[in-house]
Amino acid sequence: MRCLKAAALACAAALTVLTVQAAPASADETICGHQVGGDILAKYQSMGGQSSPLGCPTSDELATPNGRGRYNTFDGGSIYWTGTTGAHPVWGAIRDKWAALGWETSTLGFPVGDELTNPDGQGQRQQFEGGTVYWSATTGAHPVWGKIGELWGQYGWESGEFGYPTSDEYADPDVKGVRQNFSARHISLFWSPGIGPDKGTCIGECVGYEGTTDVPWVKQTKVWKALRNGDIDVHVYPTDKGFDDADTNYNTLWDQAWAAVPYPKSLTDSQGSSMYKQLSCHSRYAYQWPDGSHVTGDTWDLESWRPDVSWDYALNPLTVAFHQCNWT
Repeated sequence: MRCLKAAALACAAALTVLTVQAAPASADETICGHQVGGDILAKYQSMGGQSSPLGCPTSDELATPNGRGRYNTFDGGSIYWTGTTGAHPVWGAIRDKWAALGWETSTLGFPVGDELTNPDGQGQRQQFEGGTVYWSATTGAHPVWGKIGELWGQYGWESGEFGYPTSDEYADPDVKGVRQNFSARHISLFWSPGIGPDKGTCIGECVGYEGTTDVPWVKQTKVWKALRNGDIDVHVYPTDKGFDDADTNYNTLWDQAWAAVPYPKSLTDSQGSSMYKQLSCHSRYAYQWPDGSHVTGDTWDLESWRPDVSWDYALNPLTVAFHQCNWT
């Protein structure tokens, strides 16, 4: 079972005895001129010792700077140990990424498992206390953790709708949070602690994803999900042709709205029906002002909390004048 829980390493460190721990008893051996012992030696031997990818040790056993664990370096990587995580090798691109983030003092913390091959056979992963680092030859090594990691997992991990991570998390002022890019359909996932009282779904903590496409009527779709109650808000960005022609075929418009991103898993049939009618209403009444802007604005916004209404109520000009495609 994969785990991407948010790190709370400060608490773990506070509970750890500050004196340097030693790996459990196993007779020390001198290998290639360096001392290796305890669980680190047992792990090294179980992998094949000098004939393993690790090769010869290049250091004696050392204490980690934070005092929580022990490690040995080798020609091909390192083995890290703590009393709670056990001994695990770290090497290659995953080790390089871990090092760049700050080793065991980073959000990732210590490794809790060995490197594994992913089910798709295209990449590798290694789980740490605070997240998991994923690697493939085309995307490189990137950590996934926290709320973005949870959302990614809900859609099938690396074999799902989003593919492999192609970046680390990075700050995004637009959502006042963080964003991370993924390989499938040029999608990015984001997390926000809340944008503001006038931002609907993202009044409080929210997650979401967005993607761009080259279909005729829709250039981008962004999905927001409120963590407090599960409400979903979808922003559909029409092309110029979409503003002009999308009302000629609502089914095609609906399909194109989801060409860039996956349909939200948590939507009920009733919510989906309401949002379909909201999109149809926006496209039908997207009249253009003399200055070139549109009555509906730059996006067609669909909210899951709006009730499912009849087609007549949704599209009748008399009722539209009242609800403006935003019925309650």
